[in-house]
Amino acid sequence: MKEMTEQQVLYKLAALCSAAEHCSWEMLEKMRRWGIPDDAQARIMEYLTREKYVDDSRYCRFFVNDKLKYNGWGRRKIEQALYQKHIGRDLSDPVFDAVEDEQYLETLRPMAQRKWKSIKAGSDYERSMKLIRWAMGRGYSLDLIRKCIDNLSDIDL
Repeated sequence: MKEMTEQQVLYKLAALCSAAEHCSWEMLEKMRRWGIPDDAQARIMEYLTREKYVDDSRYCRFFVNDKLKYNGWGRRKIEQALYQKHIGRDLSDPVFDAVEDEQYLETLRPMAQRKWKSIKAGSDYERSMKLIRWAMGRGYSLDLIRKCIDNLSDIDL
């Protein structure tokens, strides 16, 4: 990649942040890969934060909402993804507290119903265990999964 000036990097990152939400760690990682010096990274991040191009709390709200709604992820998987993006618990915990268990259930229920139909198993117990493993892999807690399985057993798909 050709050498870029600090101003060019700033414009490029501002355009990137204008097009989609990004967290500060993503921007720092991008600048590190481009070989931007640490002092320039600090100045660029200060500008992007001051001008609201980058706002980790806003990013966290949108990330949690999108992963729950569009990807069907549970709390634990979303927490893990935020941890990988260096978003602190001080920013993520209030966002998770605002999400009701019913929202997780509304997301999990239809996916679990589809999965329940496709699971091949010798008994209902084995089928339930496979569904539990699948749902835990999607980041859902055991109590929410149990509520869904109880409903599925009542419906008897």
